[in-house]
Amino acid sequence: MPQAPGNALDPFDWIDERAEARRRAGLVRTLRPRPAESPLLDLASNDYLGLARRTEITGAAAEAARRWGAGATGSRLVTGSTELHATLERELAEFCGFEAALVFSSGYAANLAAVTALTAPGHLLVSDAGNHASIVDGCRLSRAETVVVPHADPEAVRKALAAHGGRAVVVSDSVFSVDGDAAPLAELAAAGAEHGAALLVDDAHGLGVLGEGGRGALDAAGLAGRPGVVVTLTLSKSLGSQGGAVLGPARVVEHLVNAARTFIFDTGLAPAAAGAALAALRLLRARPELGGRAREVATTLYERLTEAGLTASRPDAAVVSVRAPSPEQALRWAADCRDEGLSVGCFRPPSVPDGISRLRLTARADLTPEQVTTAVDTILRTAPAAARH
Repeated sequence: MPQAPGNALDPFDWIDERAEARRRAGLVRTLRPRPAESPLLDLASNDYLGLARRTEITGAAAEAARRWGAGATGSRLVTGSTELHATLERELAEFCGFEAALVFSSGYAANLAAVTALTAPGHLLVSDAGNHASIVDGCRLSRAETVVVPHADPEAVRKALAAHGGRAVVVSDSVFSVDGDAAPLAELAAAGAEHGAALLVDDAHGLGVLGEGGRGALDAAGLAGRPGVVVTLTLSKSLGSQGGAVLGPARVVEHLVNAARTFIFDTGLAPAAAGAALAALRLLRARPELGGRAREVATTLYERLTEAGLTASRPDAAVVSVRAPSPEQALRWAADCRDEGLSVGCFRPPSVPDGISRLRLTARADLTPEQVTTAVDTILRTAPAAARH
């Protein structure tokens, strides 16, 4: 075992062992800072509506920073709540069809808050096996019993609820971030209602893309505003900003203000991010066709890639994943795309629960037909032979 100076044990020698194991498995993650003006065609970010760099949005962020300051200056319960935050919460709730909303510093923090504060010892959390890491962490941090059920399986949810027989929350992504498939929300809500369970849905990948005018997956499923339904959102995808929110009945939001640790003890969302999100929300109201355009681009990507022999997920929203033969080949494929001017996501174990490596493509409403064709051609040209069926 390596020794530190003075023959003391090295407290971090285990990190080197883990790093070597990752290297041998081809699973090393690397930060790649991007320039302000990237020449790459972007199919990797979650900027589904192409709003992050629009002048209306960046201008609103700059104006909010000038007016309210660079930071929130404190927790929401001290100095971190501004009139801007209150306006954003009011308009988010109205747009998505819920009674109230509460804004957090990130979508991750919003999920941790909702999962931990809406359960207690003796309660049950029924969590989909494909849920986002923030939900998984929330389940681990909660003091509730957690049952992980097979992916998108309402009958398994019913069985878990029946076996428990007490207070429970069913928690699921609306659109799963790896393959872009949608959860059976209506069936999950029905299963929960049969046993008096609440439904908590992370709509990070549904807001702006699904529902009437981009109002989200809960709107599309006819569940928005129901008393037993709570939804979490991120402001960093379709709205092109930063932050998160929890939407639901007013008494749920009031409870979170008093009980959610990631709200009480975290500095509030920066005014610039709140201003940008509010401007993006208002732009989405004015341009309700944007979500449909993003879905159209995703469908085109899926159809052209599968027609050419690749195995891709059929998109329910704006995400398309393309199966790669191995982690190493997925990494090489993504690097080859980047070398030819295309930025794509690369998902490998342990980030994917099923152990299958993928290229992850995110459709954007602002992509032109010519750009979509360029993206498809690049992916096909760089594809490993083993990726074709």
